[in-house]
Parts: sequence; C-alpha cells; structure tokens
Amino acid sequence: MTTDPKASWTAAFRSAVVSPHEDIDLFELRGFAGQTVRQILRLDGGGEAVRVRLTNRYGKEPLHIGGARLARRTEGSGIASGSDVPVRFGGAEDFTVPDGEEIVSDPIEGAVAAGDELALSLWLPEDTGLSTYSAVPLRTGYAVPGNALTAPTLDGIEGIEELATRHFITGIDVLAPRATPVAVAFGDSWFEGTGTTPDTDHRFPDLLNERLRAVGHTGWVVNQGISANRLLTDEIGQHGLARLDRDALDVPGVTHVLVHFGLNDLGIPGQEAYPQAAPIPPAEDLIAGFTALADRIHAAGLTAVATTVGPFKDTIFEGYSTPEGVAVARQVNDWIRGADSPYDAYADLAAAVADPADPDRIHDDYDSGDGLHVNDAGARALADAVDLAALKA
Repeated sequence: MTTDPKASWTAAFRSAVVSPHEDIDLFELRGFAGQTVRQILRLDGGGEAVRVRLTNRYGKEPLHIGGARLARRTEGSGIASGSDVPVRFGGAEDFTVPDGEEIVSDPIEGAVAAGDELALSLWLPEDTGLSTYSAVPLRTGYAVPGNALTAPTLDGIEGIEELATRHFITGIDVLAPRATPVAVAFGDSWFEGTGTTPDTDHRFPDLLNERLRAVGHTGWVVNQGISANRLLTDEIGQHGLARLDRDALDVPGVTHVLVHFGLNDLGIPGQEAYPQAAPIPPAEDLIAGFTALADRIHAAGLTAVATTVGPFKDTIFEGYSTPEGVAVARQVNDWIRGADSPYDAYADLAAAVADPADPDRIHDDYDSGDGLHVNDAGARALADAVDLAALKA
C-alpha cells in the first residue's frame, strides 16, 4: 500500500480486556464454537488506513479464527453493501492467535473518520474456551451459528444472540498525521462508561471527544477503562500499576494519559467481605500509587492528567461505601487538588457531579440509580469538567 511518510499508526479505538479466570465474577463469562461473532466498533479518530488488533491474552489454548471481515455498519448487525473486506494477518485469512498473545492485522486501505462505525466479524469454527473479553463495552454485539462472515445482516438468523460483553478485540489503529495528540482515558468504570445508556456513545471519553471536535482539536481520546478495576490490587483486570505500560504508555500515538482510580480500591474490599468489615488502603498508599503512575507517565515523555475520585456515599452496593472509605477519598482528592500532586493538570470529576448539600454522594440529577455510577447527564458533566488546554499537543 502507499504510505504517507508524514503519517504513522495511531490508536483510534481501544477496548481494555480482562481474564475470564479471575476469582471475582461480576460479568458474563463465555466462549464460542461454530459461530460467527459480529461486534461494532466506533472510531475515536480517523486516518487513511486501518489495522485491527485481536487478542488471546488470557486464553488457555490457541485461538483459531477461520476468517475475519471488516465492514461499515448500518444499523443493528447490518453492514453496508460493498464495504465488506477481509482482515488478513501475515497475508492469511485463516489464522491462529497463540494463547497469551495478541496480533495486529495487515493494513487495510481506505479512509475512515472519527465517529465511523465498523462491524468486525469473526468466524470461530472451534471451541474457543472462555474468551478474553471487555466487561462493559456498552455496544451490543451479535453471535450466530455457522459461518455468516459476509451476511448483510445477522438479524433474523435462527439462534442469534446479543452480546453485552466484547470478545477478542483490543483495538483499531489508523494511519494518521504524525504528532496527532492522543489521550488515553486510563481507569475504571467512570471511564468505561457503566451507568450510561448502551449503544448511544454517551460515555465520558465519547463526550470529551465531542468537545474536542467542536473546537477543532486535531486529536482524540481512546477509552481504556475497566469497570471494577483498581489501582493497587488485581481483579477486575490487572491493577492500574501493572497494566499501565500495556494499556496506556505503549498505545501507539499516545501523548496524554488521564487517570481515574480509587473507587474500587476503597469499595470492593467491603463489598466482597459484606456483612463483615474489610481493611481498605490508607490514603498514603493510594497517593503513593498515583505518584508512581505520574512518575512513569512523565518518564515516558507524556502529559499526566489526574481526576478526582468520584463520590460514592450511599451506593446501593452493600458494604461498598463506608465512612472510612469516604474519608480516604476526601484525603486523596485534597492531594490531587493540591500543590504536592505531581500531575500536570487535574479535572475535578468529583465536584462536577457531587450533591452540593452532601458532596460525598452523587447528585440525583447525575446518578445512574446505583449511587456509584453517573448517567448520561453525569457523563456530560464529567466531560465538561476537563480543561481542554490540558490536552493540547
């Protein structure tokens, strides 16, 4: 293919993945056999060509993929006529992803733009075992029996399933102008989007991208949030300090990293132990973790942007919110807002959605209904709380 020497491969869509073999089991775990899986991917940025990233990171056996196709999505599981192309890996349309590994496709020529919706179809002829997956993609996927790679729609096929989780995909890169500023939203459910309306792209990173496009910013934000993820402790997903390199620093084209952690470090211990009490990390431990993140982001030559820990008092999840945990969150947030923080900038997400009469809880207008996650209006408030100047190249 013809390559612009002024362009480079840049992340335009990301989907952070977790293992189906963890002890904490919050999400549907599944595999596939003799099925076609079609999943919808919305691009955060555009370029003159694309390449697809597939994963078998947590698979116990090699993953055989009998074919992969990429197309423009119309609606539901439908694809636009004439847009369907094969996705090859090392020139092959039938290929295997070794257990524990990820692979990147050959380039696929053709311009794409921010907001384009692509449908990636995978033919999985053999039992995959439990799949490496993304927990809360908030984008409906589809699985049907048999090889339906080129079917114009999967709707109406007998045995069709709708998928709430995403499988075997970690991202799409685009060939974009060099030095395009790309921010990675690296954190937990407040970035992944739990609580916002599925299939509407109302997550915090999506709405922040809307703001960036509205002011003519040439870059974008990709989403590497994992719901229930923690900064200091594994499950759900590797903890933030462990996955920083792979899910943020090594992302092609990254220039900025936005960080949101702490909620699950403070809440999951009590939730898992309920009705017993459980120890939670002191503010000093979380601050040390946040400092280590900032130091490593800076060492990679990137801009580090912190966000305050969101409010969670009165959440419906039993054992999650404790007076001790709420007090630690206040201490950490005071540090993030203060002069001692090593971050280049911060966005006060907690203040953006807090109830002024009780700042430790989410305002009713922004509450998804569980007291822990924001709704669409809350995600808009989070996006509006970011100073766009902090994301300049």
